[in-house]
Amino acid sequence: MSTGMYCGISGVKAYQTGIDVIGNNIANVNTYGFKSSRVTYRDVFYQTLASSSKSDATNSIGGANPSQVGYGATAATIDVLNTRAGMATTGNSKDCYINGEGYFVVKDGNGYLYTRVGSFGFDGDGNLVDGNKKLVCGTNGATKPTGAISTCEPIKVEDYSTYKNISIGSDGAITGEKDGEIKTLGYIALANIPNPSGLTQQGGSYYKAENNVANDSYPIKYYTPGVGETGSLVTSALEASNTDLATELTQMIINERGFQANTKIITVSDEMMETLVNMKR
Repeated sequence: MSTGMYCGISGVKAYQTGIDVIGNNIANVNTYGFKSSRVTYRDVFYQTLASSSKSDATNSIGGANPSQVGYGATAATIDVLNTRAGMATTGNSKDCYINGEGYFVVKDGNGYLYTRVGSFGFDGDGNLVDGNKKLVCGTNGATKPTGAISTCEPIKVEDYSTYKNISIGSDGAITGEKDGEIKTLGYIALANIPNPSGLTQQGGSYYKAENNVANDSYPIKYYTPGVGETGSLVTSALEASNTDLATELTQMIINERGFQANTKIITVSDEMMETLVNMKR
């Protein structure tokens, strides 16, 4: 098989990955809290046909540049674009938009998952849950943390049925009215993540902190909204998708043309090989 055909195959595979990513971005154009991704392409292995050489003035011989043949392209990275999107008002008083940095924290077994989607409500037992019924974490009680939260735990309102007009404030405070008195019941926490680009997407608008997200010098810390470089909350709103349709459609055309050009390379290489085979007949 000719080198040109190998190059065409690698190009087709690379641009197929690009189309897959673009398709996912467009499919989630109306998904709350969605962060679009991009693909970067790089060239791959080169075969050196002739190495470079230095000039030799004593023998009146000039230098020579290397002669190399490449073997195509590859999709090198798929990066999540963590730019903030606009605010979409919902009219639901328990929906929360993070006006700045930070992620909501929900319980996942013995660990945490992180999300930018603050679609909250309470279950029958008084647990604060998100739209997927995962437990939302923070602190319980009326005492407001002044710094980092040492223990981020699921929020639960004891005797939930006895409270009315439960609301969420811009500082994450959950308040409710009981016996004519407004009481603070707990505080929602936001995670300050050193390297958000290192988060692993889990589906359902969740992210998981695995490798390359934090270290001992820069750990993940938890604060009430507006503290520790985290943004404050805006209620009755959710974060919109950051997919830019104009950009995605333009990139789709570019990737499609790249895909078509590489399939043409495969076709031409095949025709050349067929010509060589037919020479013997």
